[in-house]
Amino acid sequence: MKRTLTRIIISVLALVILLFFAFKLSPYPAVWLIRYAFQKEAVRVDAALEKFVPENILAIGDVQYDPTDPNSLLDIYYPKDAMGSKKKLPVIVWTHGGGLVSGTKDHISNYSKLLASRGFVAVSIDYTIAPEAKYPRPIQQLNEALSFISANADQFAIDSTQIILAGDSGGSMISAATANLITSPSYATITKVKPGLQPDQLKGLLLYCGIYEVDNLNSEGAFGSFLKTVTWAYFGEKDIDNNDYAKSASVLNYLTDSFPPCFISAGNKDPLLAQSKGFAEKLLSLGVQVDTLFFPNDYEPGLGHEYQFTFDEDGKRAFERSITFIHQLLSTKDPGQPSP
Repeated sequence: MKRTLTRIIISVLALVILLFFAFKLSPYPAVWLIRYAFQKEAVRVDAALEKFVPENILAIGDVQYDPTDPNSLLDIYYPKDAMGSKKKLPVIVWTHGGGLVSGTKDHISNYSKLLASRGFVAVSIDYTIAPEAKYPRPIQQLNEALSFISANADQFAIDSTQIILAGDSGGSMISAATANLITSPSYATITKVKPGLQPDQLKGLLLYCGIYEVDNLNSEGAFGSFLKTVTWAYFGEKDIDNNDYAKSASVLNYLTDSFPPCFISAGNKDPLLAQSKGFAEKLLSLGVQVDTLFFPNDYEPGLGHEYQFTFDEDGKRAFERSITFIHQLLSTKDPGQPSP
């Protein structure tokens, strides 16, 4: 009995030591835990939006925008009568969040349908998440998707002269970098990513809860540990202080006055709130058209990361502000189908 107990204790200690070194030597163990938690929550949030989706939305799923890459898929949502009328609509291309290490286009399917219900074609894209893909692969994929959308616009009733980029969390980071390299040739050179559009095709952005300065993140506490895991997975190294190319992902440091008009929002309890505010302030200092939706520090109930996907009063307010911003930007008419 004593010998058996000793073997059990030794086995447990060995497992603990193995796990300790696994978490120290690779981002994968922590990433797997993050993915499990994020996936579960994302599915729940998307399902909760289903009751708000009108019936007149059609979808084309799993369109491959890069035939050489099985991860390069997109979904297209549009009002039911768009194809029949042969009227081309502005397009919102949404890049999903998930901390760069999780998430799929499926997680924003119902939100995309809500966007489409307001007079747009809505496209949600998949990209290869980290650590399976490293920076700048997701940005390359978004640009490949944009090139595909532009080239095939007629097929999908899309007005390729009126393109809006949008994203949440890590997706905002990818979308902002893409907008900057499309409108700033020097940034395209620095990031070594080929733009997927001409600058005049990109009319604006919707950015929620994003990261825009990866070399200036708060590394304290549990959320700081999460960010360390994410950056390790995305860049392939724990510390990017001496990696100038990795630091080019801090798009805030490379902005120009050519950046497109932008709607920016984050909740008052979002750990990344300072990133959104700093990004908005930098754009305003450059004279870029910016609309923001921020909340007082003591706003109750406190609004956390990705608050916009919860369609309570504040989530609906953010949605309506986004829609108004786009229609005013494009000088188009809202068909008047507000969410219930």
